[in-house]
Amino acid sequence: MKTKHVTAILLILLLVSAGLNVRQAVQLHKATASASTQGAKQLWTCPMDPQVVQDHPGKCSICGMNLVLQTNVKNEEAAPSSPAKEKESGKKDAQKYQCPMHPSIVQDHPGDCPVCGMKLVKMKSTPDDQGNANAGTPHKIAFYRSPMDPKQTSPVPRKDEMGMDYVPVYEEELSGGGGGVEGRATVVIDPTRQQLIGLRTAPVTRGSISTEWRTVGRVQVDPTKVSKINVKVSGYVERIFVDFVGRPVKRGEQLFTYYSPDLLSAQQEYLLALKVKSRSKGGVQSEYDSLMIAAARQKLRLWDVPEAEIERLAQTGEVVKALTFVSPLTGVVTAKNVVEGSSLNPGDTPYEITDLSSVWVMADAYQSDVARAKVGMSASVSLESLPGHVFQGKVAFIDPVLDPQSRTFKVRINVDNTSGELKPDMFAEVLFQGTAHEALTIPVDAVIPLGRGNMVFVAIGDGKFQPRAVRLGEKSGDRVEVIEGLSEGEPVVTRANFLIDSESSLRAALAAVGGSK
Repeated sequence: MKTKHVTAILLILLLVSAGLNVRQAVQLHKATASASTQGAKQLWTCPMDPQVVQDHPGKCSICGMNLVLQTNVKNEEAAPSSPAKEKESGKKDAQKYQCPMHPSIVQDHPGDCPVCGMKLVKMKSTPDDQGNANAGTPHKIAFYRSPMDPKQTSPVPRKDEMGMDYVPVYEEELSGGGGGVEGRATVVIDPTRQQLIGLRTAPVTRGSISTEWRTVGRVQVDPTKVSKINVKVSGYVERIFVDFVGRPVKRGEQLFTYYSPDLLSAQQEYLLALKVKSRSKGGVQSEYDSLMIAAARQKLRLWDVPEAEIERLAQTGEVVKALTFVSPLTGVVTAKNVVEGSSLNPGDTPYEITDLSSVWVMADAYQSDVARAKVGMSASVSLESLPGHVFQGKVAFIDPVLDPQSRTFKVRINVDNTSGELKPDMFAEVLFQGTAHEALTIPVDAVIPLGRGNMVFVAIGDGKFQPRAVRLGEKSGDRVEVIEGLSEGEPVVTRANFLIDSESSLRAALAAVGGSK
């Protein structure tokens, strides 16, 4: 007994000389003695960096603190274990912990992420993690790589200088599994991570899809329904009946009275020809008089004297000092260039009248819409100022020339405007509607555009997502037609697909690095 006490005292003194205080040395001796009697395996760990574990006392290689003895750690090698205990031990060894924000951080014990400091969460066991426990697993580990430096690889499991476990790289990742997409690899994501990143999928469905697309347009006057009132002889405006721009007028409504000496002389010539004709007794002279009447009447017509005024002149035989000009069509006055007393010369246009019962909507179509725009296709026009009111029209003309500034071409739509609600120069939203047809469709959110095409991620089972190149067709609302690359019923990723794309690109790059070693 005395020999044991002397040995204990000597051991405590030795620990004190190693750098421990007396209290720590006594506690260490007691723990050592207790562990030796129970057949326990002694392990020392750092209180600040739990991943630093060794089988002898010393200082932490990361922070320099003294390692402390782990208690209640039984030596499983010393005592024979039952099959149940061995099975439980195998389950514990297979348990992995992962950072929710940095999936590459994986350890075999709980702790904090060395990057962001978050608590590591348990990973659900998969056939990949069970290794040889599941003989039927299709996954085979090719090598291991460092999670912080992908260039550091190892043929066997190990830890890096920070104590982090190397991540396994499987042969299927080395072979690519990219579904024909260069630079992408199949990604394996466990259900826990899928929930954390908000991953969602949607099946490929077959349904009706129409060539439907939206653009902007502007309301314009139909130039074929614009009439300019001009004069062909010099004269003076005596009276104005339509005195402001925007006033609606009807066909035949009086606009202004116009005095012209030339018109007055032309009326007198017409009356003189009629009088000579009435005194003629027939023969050659009578035919000559008829030609004179026709020439005088035609002169009045060419000077825009109304037919009714010519008939009145022939019946009454009275010359009118000022002739009245009337509107040639129903519409609104869009220009007025005269006032009472104005003098006009041949070619002057005192009024411009426009028929707004139908208008043009000039829509801007981009270069990508060339194949979809067709003459005769239906179009709906709506305006913010008229909510709930939709105007229907047809495509009447497609501009053959592209505007080099805006990179668009004009599509003309004829729209009925009997109500007069559409005003020239209004901005409108145009919805073109093509012919519907049956096709495979997927949500637009599932498509990841590439520089040379498009790609989607397909869920192929067991938490694996394969990149797949697709060829797309028409787009209708929130769905797009799939011409090639997918089959009906296949689930495609619609949310978190860009996160999966980043992981897929990383895995493909790592596989290339690992394959080159």
